[in-house]
Amino acid sequence: MTPVRRIAHLDMDAFFASVELLHYSELRGQPVVVGGRNIHAPVQQADGTWRYARLRDYVGRGVITTSTYEARALGVFSGMGLMKSARLAPDAILLPANFDAYRDYSRRFKAAVAQIAPKIEDRGIDEIYIDLTDLAEDSLPLAQRIKQAVFDATGLTCSIGITPNKLLAKISSDLQKPDGITILQMADVETRIWPLAAKKINGIGPKATEKLQALGIHSIGELAAVPVDMLVGHFGRSTGVWLHQVAHGIDDRELVIERDPKSISRESTFERDLDARRDRAELSEIFTSICMRVAEDLQRKGYAAKTIGVKLRYTDFHVVTRDLTLPSEVFDGRDIRKAAGECLKRVPLEQRIRLLGVRASGLSPLGVRETAQTHSQAAFAF
Repeated sequence: MTPVRRIAHLDMDAFFASVELLHYSELRGQPVVVGGRNIHAPVQQADGTWRYARLRDYVGRGVITTSTYEARALGVFSGMGLMKSARLAPDAILLPANFDAYRDYSRRFKAAVAQIAPKIEDRGIDEIYIDLTDLAEDSLPLAQRIKQAVFDATGLTCSIGITPNKLLAKISSDLQKPDGITILQMADVETRIWPLAAKKINGIGPKATEKLQALGIHSIGELAAVPVDMLVGHFGRSTGVWLHQVAHGIDDRELVIERDPKSISRESTFERDLDARRDRAELSEIFTSICMRVAEDLQRKGYAAKTIGVKLRYTDFHVVTRDLTLPSEVFDGRDIRKAAGECLKRVPLEQRIRLLGVRASGLSPLGVRETAQTHSQAAFAF
């Protein structure tokens, strides 16, 4: 008998902020924001206490990398501008990002999981998919054992969703955050998934949400009730069929378990569509951040890239890509940003932009000497 497919999505809880709280434990339970640039590191005073920067004191165009759940309760989330966030939570603690520490803890938690369940798809610094299908252990004790292994290796908590596919696992890992376990079957889609907002489906961004709401579609259940022909009429065949399938919990994607990835990419869907001229500073900050994250992923996985590309999705959902093949491989954030900037020069920027992405391909393993180098994180104009 073919075993029932079990796919887990493991998401570290407020990962960057949680790593910081390991170092500044007195901040537990407080609203804390990580992000921006040129942020002063905490200063230890004569009495042993720490002096921290506050969100209200920040001036600039930086964006939030992550925030604690206490800050999120005040409406402060990753991707938001720090100046805007300061109006919502002026007294929140503001910490600079420490990517060396985040990469270290990322390696730790993934190694701990691999000791129990080796079939892993790496989705970034703080999340993975895990194929549990061939493991004999029941889902609940298995999830508990994985969570304990992660905690033992890092001192951090994570949340896990276990379902028949990646789509539902991604949604489920968020249902009982932080430190939660959610186990769902296809029979649970109607009661557990359909009441959720349609935007909970990974891939339905702000613009699609707005369009669905204009059609009177707010929940996943309401989306599931719409005839597929109607969705195709409003969104086109590919997107319309996809919306119909995911609303019913259908997702046949396999885990991508590759020792040698073909490419590494990062992208960001904006809270609002941005104009290349009026929002130039904000786009520059986001673009540079994406390039640096691609560089960090390359370095963490031990690769350099021969080709760098950009992806833009405009307000009308039209997608444009441009690539540049370089004379030699790159892995440094500055070099990636420079190449991606050259690609941008070949992209029309008349329309407002809703998504921006950067892709590194033509990968080859880094040498020991290259891996040990220090990588700069300079800012550039869009």
